[in-house]
Amino acid sequence: MDLYWAPLALLAVSVVLLIRAEFAEDQARIRVFKPISSSLLVVILLLSSARPGQYRADYTLAMLAGMLLCFGGDMALMFQQNIKAFRAGLAFFLLGHVVYSIVFAAAAGFRREDAASGAVLLALAIALYLYLLPGLGGMKAPVVFYIVVISFMMNRAVSTFHGGFFNRDQAVMITLGAALFYVSDVILAVSRFRKRWRYNRASLAFYYGGQALLMMSAGFFKTRTAHGPRYFC
Repeated sequence: MDLYWAPLALLAVSVVLLIRAEFAEDQARIRVFKPISSSLLVVILLLSSARPGQYRADYTLAMLAGMLLCFGGDMALMFQQNIKAFRAGLAFFLLGHVVYSIVFAAAAGFRREDAASGAVLLALAIALYLYLLPGLGGMKAPVVFYIVVISFMMNRAVSTFHGGFFNRDQAVMITLGAALFYVSDVILAVSRFRKRWRYNRASLAFYYGGQALLMMSAGFFKTRTAHGPRYFC
């Protein structure tokens, strides 16, 4: 863990400053601290390569693809008052969730145990969509599709507890990281489409915390899986 303390500490400071800038609606500072925070996530992921025997290049590169898509979403959402920028951000994050889902599914596969989390997530997805529906307007189709994708990503994250590719520490990181990411998306959606909340940008703490956990999962393989068959590239 010593390798991660510095970038995690820098990320925590950067995110706090970013949230303060968001509350103050200071666009100049937002455009400084948001790219810094997102770049630190990439650094945390790439640090996995400095942990011999505890990382897999294929997994790291696959997660990097998803992270870079989310990076694009972060940049687009700096201008979310513009509907085109908001939709672009939604598209980038949607693709990022798809990549994460594919990575977790390729590693863990599909098992009977997934049905329980799938049922819970389906119920949550239906409830969320019905709650948002009155304010969606012309965004009904994109939002329902996004909810389905983030729910599937969450289901795939929970599946990492099974299959033997990930160890328990990684499964905890991935599941908790995905859950925090999910919560940040829900806060953003509720504030955007149903009930404006002045402090909705606090969701950034959930987002960056979740992404940091997902990125850290790349550096905690055990020797057996670190040198196992290549799945992603």
